[in-house]
Amino acid sequence: MADLRTNYMGLELKNPVIVGASNLVTNIETLKRLEKAGAAAIVYKSLFEEQIQAENLELFERRTEYEERNAEMITLFPHSKSDLSYPEEHLWNLKRAKEAVGIPVIASLNAVRPETWVEYAVKIEETGVDAIELNLYTGPEKMDSLSDNLEEMHLRTVKDVRSAVSIPVSVKLSPFYTNPLKLITEMDKAGAGGFVLFNRLFQPDIDIQLEKHTFPYSLSHPEDMRLPLRFAGFLHGNVNASICTSSGIFSGNDVIKMLLAGSDCVQVVSTLYLNQIEVIASILTDIEKWMDSKGYTSLTGIRGKLSRKNSGSLLPYRHSQYMDFVMSTSEIMKKYRSLV
Repeated sequence: MADLRTNYMGLELKNPVIVGASNLVTNIETLKRLEKAGAAAIVYKSLFEEQIQAENLELFERRTEYEERNAEMITLFPHSKSDLSYPEEHLWNLKRAKEAVGIPVIASLNAVRPETWVEYAVKIEETGVDAIELNLYTGPEKMDSLSDNLEEMHLRTVKDVRSAVSIPVSVKLSPFYTNPLKLITEMDKAGAGGFVLFNRLFQPDIDIQLEKHTFPYSLSHPEDMRLPLRFAGFLHGNVNASICTSSGIFSGNDVIKMLLAGSDCVQVVSTLYLNQIEVIASILTDIEKWMDSKGYTSLTGIRGKLSRKNSGSLLPYRHSQYMDFVMSTSEIMKKYRSLV
């Protein structure tokens, strides 16, 4: 039987399939189902500083709404530890999740202020989790913001958190940087243990009948895997950190493609919603069957075989592939006309 073991940031995983952060992982019984189905590790849903701030503001407004209505009324609510109920509850649930399963649990963190990244990274480490995933979920908001400022801020975050904790730290990035490869290289030097490619940024929609914004939850699509696949191929053999790819991974074949490109592991979420948790077992079976048919006994001979460094072909990693596509457009059109 094929050996599916892999290494991610120094964590020994029984296979390359990690469950990405989502609402699925907040239920203990679901966590156990995910482990039973074959998941090698679980990323726990992110702790968001923005939610902490919002809930603290709401609590403050409730507490002070009726203050000083008369000379004897100073406050309507006593101060208590429950003021920070959201982060405390999140950390408690994180600890329970780690205790409930025997596979590695990785905590996701999404903060805003530099000091908050470090503060909560330290608190997260105290729960006993195996690693932290920094969810650098930042989109452009100001016209006058310079790319250098944003990238330097993110690089500083990685350095500060890495210095504050002893467990491995991965970075989940979006592709929307001036040069993601350069930023990843700098973060790699700063001690990031892994990179997750890529984050799916929040994108609002508009209801034209109600003339208002809507906030749909969109699952990924199979074609979404092509961008992380290409960047995994760029990075394999060129950084010390582990490479984990995400988005558009639904089947065993998709995982195999990512491994060939250079991924050490993958994260799946959408396929769990669409095909149920037990799809993990099917994914692993498909990988094993393919490996057996090709004569592979472990992932060592597969990983990075088609990366830029090892494939012997630069075409998939250069803009010339666009020219190649244009030049073959007539052949493509003939193919699709025959299907009509």
